[in-house]
Amino acid sequence: MTAEPVRIAPAPALHVAPGPHLTVSDFTARRMMADVLLALLPVAGVAVWIFRWYAVLQIAVCVAAALLAEALFSRLRRRRAPLDDLSAAVTGAILGLSLPWSAPWYVGAIGAFAAIGLGKAAFGGLGQNIFNPAMVGRAFVMVAFAASLAGGAYVRAEAALPILTQATPLSLAKGTAGAVALPGLWPLFLGNVNGSLGETSALACLVGGLYLCWRRSAAWQIPVWTLAGAAAAAVVANLLDPATPLTVLHHLFAGALFFCAFFIATDPVTSPLSPRGRAVFGFGVGVLVVLIRTLSSYPEGVVFAILLMNSVTPLINRGTVPKPFGGAVELPGGAK
Repeated sequence: MTAEPVRIAPAPALHVAPGPHLTVSDFTARRMMADVLLALLPVAGVAVWIFRWYAVLQIAVCVAAALLAEALFSRLRRRRAPLDDLSAAVTGAILGLSLPWSAPWYVGAIGAFAAIGLGKAAFGGLGQNIFNPAMVGRAFVMVAFAASLAGGAYVRAEAALPILTQATPLSLAKGTAGAVALPGLWPLFLGNVNGSLGETSALACLVGGLYLCWRRSAAWQIPVWTLAGAAAAAVVANLLDPATPLTVLHHLFAGALFFCAFFIATDPVTSPLSPRGRAVFGFGVGVLVVLIRTLSSYPEGVVFAILLMNSVTPLINRGTVPKPFGGAVELPGGAK
């Protein structure tokens, strides 16, 4: 009688990572995206209060187009459409809030398809994209529909809402709308000014952003250092050009800086991993925003600042690797 060979099951793979080993079972991508949508409610609420149905239409078109694009590109790649992770909805909402109230509906729809297709699906999907998808879509429509997104597109002299007849604060500072005094700091902080849907109220962005940081869905280092970098660059700009109408507080409260600091720069996929890297990233974003505002022909610099810093995020990660707890371990031969 011949004995049957004994079959030994392969040992399970063992993955060892540096300690401490802490896990949070409910800290998922879906939960983070749901937090972002909740945090955007104050921003969207102020946008609807100021711009009425213009804001509702713009946000609705961008979110619907982003969901449709996610489903379409997933089908083309023969994958299940991950609509339940809410990432496409977040991309559409941020894109819609970054657009002016006056942009035609097709601008938001095309921007959403560019955001999902070029900014996310082309890199393999959520978690593998290099650039912030919403800013990819915003940059695409900035180039493709320059006339619909220029400073003059925000103003409509025959509009029923008085605020829509006023130029944006940053356009006024650039001199593209005549020699008109800038709005006071209090209207800028509250949001009683013209501009893109999500950029008018620094207060609404602050409320939503603090919720994100409290929920740990956003790294607090990034908004803090973004605002610090913008303030530092604004101080230098004021020293070099004392006649500029933009003070440090104008730079902080006007435009999309607060919206960028809390909702765009904090994207966990396209921002650095370590606290030191996040500080470098945020400071760079803030400095670039002010530099583009003051030295280029664009009144606002958020889109290009984010995309430029996204491109160097891998280098920041490489240069800010934290030291292992207890120091480096020496291997035989002196290697570490």
